[in-house]
Amino acid sequence: MLAMKSQGQHWCSSSDKNCKVSFREKLLIIDSNLGVQDVENLKFLCVGLVPNKKLEKSSSASDVFEHLLAEDLLSEEDPFFLAELLYIIRQKKLLQHLNYTKEEVEGLLPTRQRVSLFRNLLYELSEGIDSENLKDMIFLLKDSLPKTEMTSLSFLAFLEKQGKIDEDNLTCLEDLCKTVVPKLLRNIEKYKREKAVQIVTPPIDKEAESYQGEEELVSQTDVKTFLEALPQEESWQNKHAGSNGNRATNGAPSLVSRGMQGASANTLNSETGTKRAAVYRMNRNHRGLCVIVNNHSFTSLKDRQGTHKDAEILSHVFQWLGFTVHIHNNVTKGEMEEVLQEQKCNPAHADGDCFVFCILTHGKFGAVYSSDEALIPIREIMSHFTALQCPRLAEKPKLFFIQACQGEEIQPSVSIEADALNPEQPPTSLQDSIPAEADFLLGLATVPGYVSFRHVEEGSWYIQSLCNHLKKLVPRHEDILSILTAVNDDVSRRVDKQGTKKQMPQPAFTLRKKLVFPVPLDALSL
Repeated sequence: MLAMKSQGQHWCSSSDKNCKVSFREKLLIIDSNLGVQDVENLKFLCVGLVPNKKLEKSSSASDVFEHLLAEDLLSEEDPFFLAELLYIIRQKKLLQHLNYTKEEVEGLLPTRQRVSLFRNLLYELSEGIDSENLKDMIFLLKDSLPKTEMTSLSFLAFLEKQGKIDEDNLTCLEDLCKTVVPKLLRNIEKYKREKAVQIVTPPIDKEAESYQGEEELVSQTDVKTFLEALPQEESWQNKHAGSNGNRATNGAPSLVSRGMQGASANTLNSETGTKRAAVYRMNRNHRGLCVIVNNHSFTSLKDRQGTHKDAEILSHVFQWLGFTVHIHNNVTKGEMEEVLQEQKCNPAHADGDCFVFCILTHGKFGAVYSSDEALIPIREIMSHFTALQCPRLAEKPKLFFIQACQGEEIQPSVSIEADALNPEQPPTSLQDSIPAEADFLLGLATVPGYVSFRHVEEGSWYIQSLCNHLKKLVPRHEDILSILTAVNDDVSRRVDKQGTKKQMPQPAFTLRKKLVFPVPLDALSL
């Protein structure tokens, strides 16, 4: 139970800047402004998200809040779900205690809504059924109802509990509305349309719409070849669950280019059976760590002029997103191993949401160069952070951004250099790039076999575009794959001064959910 208010305690208005109120105190303020029916409304809307037994025993709003906290549905860092609930039950004045406005909640609902379409429908219908309508409905179903006093909400909850209605079967409800209150049929029809769209058409982000029907960045054959070539390692989950030796690749998410697949991962809503986009959790104690390896000078290779611009903008943007940033300059192979071992065992991962590793260096297909010119496979770097090697990052998104060529050097113009050596003919798949395990994302500056470009004064095309699009699209609640799609579009349109050199970045991933960074409170000026 939340801590009770002490006798005679002064409650400050949330607008009083001189009064600091703890998060739990704010929850008690909200509790004190909610009536008995409001509590029942909250409990009803939380069905399917909080265990029913816990909801049944809840007698106050603070009880419900306690369960939301326990289920990681509510936190001081991310109180949006409670804001959504208050918005639905028309307690919009209380949003101020969570630092939201009605307009802000309305803007966030399309991407952050947690209450299902079906539960929203039932709640809307309950508001449209007055006492006389309810009496008529009870009369029509008299033989099958308990002899207890009911509200419109408890009446609908009973029909649901008895299996008379569910998200795919509204016949009973339609018959009742048709007879008693026909105007509510419009709500049911609206629900059916929204549900049909939700199931049949996966959400397509605005930035990705222009890619529908365009040439694939990676062919289906290449992806199949890649998947077949992955080492058959036993997954961390199976090892710890005694799973009879099932291999990680048996149920592993497909590793594909965003440009080919378009939509991101979806999950089946346990209550409604409709497909809704799952989102990685982003409300732990801190956002996570961002490591930047920035190689400028090498033993014999050409210096990478302009790379400091990339390191600088990456540091600013990821600090803005809430990450703790560590930059390592001119890293030798031995130093790279030290960095990887340190990060693999870093206890800070336990309380973080995410992990980011950026590498700015020379490279060739599937590998990057250390400052002492040792060639290090990208897959070897990423393998340090699998769930087996780094359990603190298990089930958390791990993002790797590589600014390095992946193929033959192309003679550049005066102000543009290529991050590449002259390698052997590169292979045609991504088999050496990413572990066969969920929750990884690899952002390559270029498709395999080709160079990436870096301006000697302004930095690389890819990193500068990535950071600018993070700055632009995170405040719009875009997920990381949509952002990378926009980066693809931007970089692919760029050309050198002669108009002959082009570049196409490529993301590859095994993410299981949408990755949406919370919007930072302060604006970022770059």
